[in-house]
Amino acid sequence: MRTFRSLLLLSCFALSAQAQDLTTKYERTNARETVTYPECITYYKQLAARYPQLQLLEVGQTDAGYPLHLAVLSMDKDFNFKSLHRKNKRIILINNGIHPGEPDGIDASMLLLRDILQGKKKLPANIVLAVIPVYNIGGALNRNAFYRVDQNGPEEFGSRGNGQNLDLNRDFIKADSRNARAFQQIYQMTDPDVFIDNHVSNGADYQHIMTLLSTQHNKLGGVMGAFLHDTFEPALYKKMKDKGYDLIPYVNHFGSTPDSGWVAYADGPRYSSGYTTLFHTFGFVPETHMLKPYKQRVEATYALMECFISFTSEHSDRIRQLREQTKNAVKTQQQFPLAWEPDKSRHQFFTFKGYTAGRKPSEISGLPRLYYDRNKPYERQVKIYNYYKESNIVRKPEAYIVPQGWWAVTELLQNNNVQMRRLPRDTTIEVETYKIEDYKTPQLPYEKHYIHSGVKVSTSRQKIKFLKGDYYIPMNQVANRFLMETLEPTAGDSFFAWNFFDAILGQKEGYSTYVFEDTAAEFLRNHPEVKKELERRRAEDSAFAASAQAQLNFVYRSSPWNEPGYMRYPVFRVVR
Repeated sequence: MRTFRSLLLLSCFALSAQAQDLTTKYERTNARETVTYPECITYYKQLAARYPQLQLLEVGQTDAGYPLHLAVLSMDKDFNFKSLHRKNKRIILINNGIHPGEPDGIDASMLLLRDILQGKKKLPANIVLAVIPVYNIGGALNRNAFYRVDQNGPEEFGSRGNGQNLDLNRDFIKADSRNARAFQQIYQMTDPDVFIDNHVSNGADYQHIMTLLSTQHNKLGGVMGAFLHDTFEPALYKKMKDKGYDLIPYVNHFGSTPDSGWVAYADGPRYSSGYTTLFHTFGFVPETHMLKPYKQRVEATYALMECFISFTSEHSDRIRQLREQTKNAVKTQQQFPLAWEPDKSRHQFFTFKGYTAGRKPSEISGLPRLYYDRNKPYERQVKIYNYYKESNIVRKPEAYIVPQGWWAVTELLQNNNVQMRRLPRDTTIEVETYKIEDYKTPQLPYEKHYIHSGVKVSTSRQKIKFLKGDYYIPMNQVANRFLMETLEPTAGDSFFAWNFFDAILGQKEGYSTYVFEDTAAEFLRNHPEVKKELERRRAEDSAFAASAQAQLNFVYRSSPWNEPGYMRYPVFRVVR
């Protein structure tokens, strides 16, 4: 009997040591510290070694020279995502550390997965979690105590820029980083039903610990957008309320303080949730408040992930049906909006718990400065304008053709699982072409680019000779929306906007003025319609009439010697 008791005690001590071994740095330091990148990956490896329900994958590389990891928690030990979808499992993809100075999700995910594996929390049988432990590895390795000067803990953390000093939450569509290309592979492999990108906010001071940026429901559109707005979001707010948290939409206020309300954020494809919208996933960006203690922020992130899990499990069949319906509908959808504008005629009221703002003399300048008085909390209803109108609606073509020379674009399309085929032989095809007529470009770069805006095009039909190996992209696929918003040059985050096609904006051929003068005169004698247009331009535009070079250039542009590729957008539309 004594021997049995001794064995029982030894067994209990062993189990206790096992549990102690899996305490996190966050727990050991009483929420003062967050893990380093190596500590985080080592921890996941320990979990995976101990529990067969967890598998740690390596998918692609990052700019820091390390692979991107994906931790997959599947209670039936099936880690094949095609198989999991066939089994009617709902996939939740969680991204952490895109800004490593915002590590709340890193620690919360470690705790959540461990607690599920140890049986402290139950993962519903119809849910599989796919977690990127740390996305911005370069930023996580560039660690000190002085980044994010306004943030209340932890003691040290990483920096916002990645290995190329890119903000990875502006890189999802252009994919300048290896991180983004690996993420696209993870996303296409998992095809998640719900996507969560954990952040920490900046900005105004208020009482709420957690805010939530959902992908804008009109922009998501259709039955999924309606379900997000009418069912998914209200349920999350209620579930968080039941856990003791007053959730509020991401505070995107347009005054000096949030008191007057704000316009809901419309997330373009450069952002994580905007990218996932293109492939029909419910996307969310939780943002804890920077001034709240780190322990509160991690606990709120943990609680919100629990809410996502329970809602997704409870509405599993509905979510699957809505995504399948949307994927099928987009294959035959004829028109796509490429821009959205806020509808200021509609709003919703939310209970906002703020602090009274005031002005006092600055100790730096002596001039009035903003401050929030935490001794004067308030609660009031504020207007949030969360309705958007579609604009710039473009009819889809039957197909796009992209010449193989633009391989930087076709490689991105392939990385996003776009279905396309290569022309088997040189072929002349009548297509609709765009000519870039106008665009605006800023003086300073933004995330390695001088992003174009205000793009205006003209269209014409031309017979173009395409070469064997050029890419033919039929518009009858799930990726239709992604294709429209990247290949149509007037879209805000199109590949044209991001400078992928800037080579066409520079003229490669030209003429010697004194030689072309005689050629142009002969051309006008044989083409009276061009001469008539030249005379009209002279009569209507005094600056044009005063410029010999402008007039000669007009004739050149109207002649067959004009360089055909100059300003001609090199993605061609096959139309009926």
